[in-house]
Amino acid sequence: MLKPLKQRSSEDETWLAHLKQHPALAIAIDLAQEFADLVRQRDPKQLDRWLEKASSSCVTQFQRFAKSLQSDYAAVKAGVTLAVSNGQVEGQINRLKMLKRQMYGRAGLDLLSRRFLLAS
Repeated sequence: MLKPLKQRSSEDETWLAHLKQHPALAIAIDLAQEFADLVRQRDPKQLDRWLEKASSSCVTQFQRFAKSLQSDYAAVKAGVTLAVSNGQVEGQINRLKMLKRQMYGRAGLDLLSRRFLLAS
């Protein structure tokens, strides 16, 4: 559903057409696809239009999502427009937390710090 149009198979298109027969699902699918495209294209003008459309939609989940995005609009706009991401940092933090969980209660701080260094 959220794949770019070029990457969808005929089976995906058939499935989407079947789901879009329900009016509320059609709106939800369109909003989800538009949001995915907006993030891929990094266009802040589309963000404003999408927020208005989602806020006035009949799908309450999208209304709530749009409201939460509007509450921190500056950060959301920066996330959509800037190419910079903290994804690499978050990935490293997740990896270190996983190592810490694996080592919990097994050895002291010395072994844990060696494991962190060796895992890098």
